[in-house]
Amino acid sequence: MGEYELLSKIKSPHDVKKLNGEQLENLCTEIREKLVETVSVNGGHLSPNLGVVELTVALERSFNFPKDSIVWDVGHQAYTHKLLTGRYEQFDTIRKKGGISGFPKRAESKYDDFNTGHSSTSISAAYGIARAKHLMGDQSYTVAVIGDGSFTGGLAFEGMNNSGRFNKNFIVVLNDNKMSISPNVGALSRYLTTVRIQPWYM
Repeated sequence: MGEYELLSKIKSPHDVKKLNGEQLENLCTEIREKLVETVSVNGGHLSPNLGVVELTVALERSFNFPKDSIVWDVGHQAYTHKLLTGRYEQFDTIRKKGGISGFPKRAESKYDDFNTGHSSTSISAAYGIARAKHLMGDQSYTVAVIGDGSFTGGLAFEGMNNSGRFNKNFIVVLNDNKMSISPNVGALSRYLTTVRIQPWYM
């Protein structure tokens, strides 16, 4: 088992906010090492989780979870989120009987806002949460994180259509990593590739 000097001390996103730039880089390295170490033994989703380490750290620093809400599409990208929200000590049990879930699970943590089990649902689910907050006068943020593979699902478009006119602290983050279960194909994939190569994209 590896030694994780920084990661082992992270009990909540509040601890991530205390770190400086160099420490954050080292934290991301430790997270990747922990992911590889654990998934190589337990199985699970390695590549999508390796690809969102910096994104997750940035989100945990930028928002005030669990007051703010986050919905991960499918949950294949939520392992880093689990590591940074008080589940480091249990992480070796992920996907084992009696262990923590391989997906976000509300009963497991106050930082999991939706029991994700199918792709393309994050935008609609997060929009529902955001709408409910608005009706209750809650001004906190709601964030949906969706990959470009899940973004091609019909429910994602329904969610975008419904939420597109709603501007009450609701954010959709598109993680465009050019990969689904296999390399993405189709018109939307070509469009996103075209967007990525534009000089103004960055």
